[in-house]
Amino acid sequence: MSKKMNGAESLVRTLVASNVDVCFTNPGTSEMHFVAALDKVDGMRAILGLFEGAVTGMADGYGRMADKPACTLLHLGPGLANGLANLHNARRAQTPLVNIVGDHATYHAQYDAPLSSDIKGFASPVSGWIHSSPSPKTVAADGARAVQAAMSAPGQIATLILPADTAWLDADGPAKALSIVGPAPVAQSAIDISAAALKSGKKAAIILRGMALRKRGLVAAGRIAAKTGARIMCDTFAPRIERGAGLVMVERIPYFAEQIVETFADVEELILVGTKPPVSFFAYPGKASWCTPETTDIHYLAQAHEDGVAALEALADALGAPKEPAHIAPHKLSDLPSGKLDQFSAGAIIAHFLPEGAIISDEAATSGLGSQIATATAAPHDHLSLTGGAIGQGLPVATGAAVACPDRKIVCLHGDGGAMYTLQSLWTQAREKLDVVNVIFANNSYAILNIELMRVGAENPGPKALSMLDLHNPELNWVQLGSGMGVESVRVTTCEELIDAYKSALKAKGPRLIEVMI
Repeated sequence: MSKKMNGAESLVRTLVASNVDVCFTNPGTSEMHFVAALDKVDGMRAILGLFEGAVTGMADGYGRMADKPACTLLHLGPGLANGLANLHNARRAQTPLVNIVGDHATYHAQYDAPLSSDIKGFASPVSGWIHSSPSPKTVAADGARAVQAAMSAPGQIATLILPADTAWLDADGPAKALSIVGPAPVAQSAIDISAAALKSGKKAAIILRGMALRKRGLVAAGRIAAKTGARIMCDTFAPRIERGAGLVMVERIPYFAEQIVETFADVEELILVGTKPPVSFFAYPGKASWCTPETTDIHYLAQAHEDGVAALEALADALGAPKEPAHIAPHKLSDLPSGKLDQFSAGAIIAHFLPEGAIISDEAATSGLGSQIATATAAPHDHLSLTGGAIGQGLPVATGAAVACPDRKIVCLHGDGGAMYTLQSLWTQAREKLDVVNVIFANNSYAILNIELMRVGAENPGPKALSMLDLHNPELNWVQLGSGMGVESVRVTTCEELIDAYKSALKAKGPRLIEVMI
């Protein structure tokens, strides 16, 4: 006769059997039986975060790099709500992710205790699948369905709500893993339409997203460019792109609306692979929201849930494209700068010493252009962006990526304002001894908002308005903040100091923090 187990243990065993072996967690009372089950089940790594927004961001970074979900463990509705901003980013990234959210015991709900809330209401905007387990006998099967849902192409967030009594009462045992629904094949008609558009002789662009931004998809796109001259592009904030020397270079769509309009002004045929037409990030008085000309013909070669990589390869073959792709990035590094630091000299240094196979988690915001330009021809690496625009993603995404890829160096590029949202991630990096170099660009300002204040037409801002965008008085000290979280930290003010600190951090194992004063 098999040993009895409760619902929580049956769920943990099911998750492990379904290849979910990392849990980023910030638990509370209602989740204690799940916490206890972690000691009873081999194969699940539990990683504590000190704020739920960091926890959900870590799960996002992990999922982007592992191509499979981690699970989170969150405390009731308020804990889930604390993590919503980075769940929004994960949803925009189409990251596979399983949320386990504790709830009051089913019989306790009637009393409207202080932590009672509408968990489904909180979860709905960021979840592709939501379910509340009604019985300890169904928890395991519900867990298997949650993993299957999260892994369904192109990837989504599945939220399983676990009432406390369904966790502590007896269950029948774990459930078997369910089959995964992979990307659907693309219709031949979509390939034919795109081929005709590219053969027309009109000016064309192809925008890639998802798996199409990995090496195989990039090679296919580069072949198409070699045959047709089509521009190869990606979204402003692509979830993950393989880039650097030896890889096909991709033109990133700019951020501001008028720049996007200019970028696409002469595009007559636009082909989309797993993405949508470009639009302005915000509405601005007198500026366009829809950023392609009305005369542009837009074609969907592959929808997000379809196999964009296979579609690109079939399109390249249909066009008779050469085997060798165009736009291969050379390995080209700038001379090392000296003297005063700015984002461009800092970017040149970061690119110069970037190790092959590194992963860049980029939320440098207004300080990031220099690094993006310089690293385009650096050693090959993965680049992870701020997909949903909710700041405070960079540090936790770097942390999760380090868990997913322990043999690769992680470089997190972050603005000081956004980093304050989830600086608790540094504590987890120290606790888990994760190999992350955190580069904090310190301009003591929400600099992007100073720009946006002018762009939205707010006239003659006074001292009260400007003070809302300023991070002086008191000035942040990232050396103290990082050291207080257990991360060795240093402040640099010159190129020479950054070179020394960055080289040292890359040679070391474990987390480091470099505050770059610009």
